[in-house]
Amino acid sequence: MTTTTLPETDTRPENTEQTSDDRPEVFHYVQKDKIAESAVMGSHVVALCGEVFPVTKSAKPGSPVCPECKEIFEGLPPGGGDDE
Repeated sequence: MTTTTLPETDTRPENTEQTSDDRPEVFHYVQKDKIAESAVMGSHVVALCGEVFPVTKSAKPGSPVCPECKEIFEGLPPGGGDDE
């Protein structure tokens, strides 16, 4: 089984306050090269789904992923997995 990833994407959380515990926090796919800049400088990143937010947390394995980001990501052509 071979897994390929796009080197320019990663998951990061949506930085919005929640008013109830009914909706779990979701993590979005964003460009990897923008993550460190956002975390250090506080600049905003744009997720595949269009959400705009500053990076404040790292996704852990098993974290819920934004369904819209996931659908877009899965529709992208494979690539970038050979050099990682």
